[in-house]
Amino acid sequence: MTSSTPAARPRYAVVLLTVLWVVTSLALLWWCFTLGMEGWADHHSNGGGRAAEIGRRSARALLLLAAAAAGGPAVIALVAFGCRYPRTALVYLFLAVVIAAALTPAVADAARTLRPPAAPVPAPTTCQEHSGGDNRCPGG
Repeated sequence: MTSSTPAARPRYAVVLLTVLWVVTSLALLWWCFTLGMEGWADHHSNGGGRAAEIGRRSARALLLLAAAAAGGPAVIALVAFGCRYPRTALVYLFLAVVIAAALTPAVADAARTLRPPAAPVPAPTTCQEHSGGDNRCPGG
């Protein structure tokens, strides 16, 4: 074996992780696009009958896309730091921060979409006297 083979392995790991990150991000982006087209078709043919379901599915897809898009460069940066490629690691770390900052509003909106609605405030169950000398409970 040559002496350059062991040194090339970490480089291949960074390249392989980069390719995996790009392919995963593109696949999730395509999934978000298809969900958008499904929502558009539902709006025009069914009058938006499945809008809530499609909205929840697209919110989940967007959260997965954000995790992959920002998490991928962060993982690659860790591997690059471990392989002693400090400039490469800093580039990927910068990329992770920029992508995370750009996707923060969309992630917040998707999280609001997936959060269950607040429980309605229950009606009072105690009897309160009303003015006018009547001490019956309202409603019976």
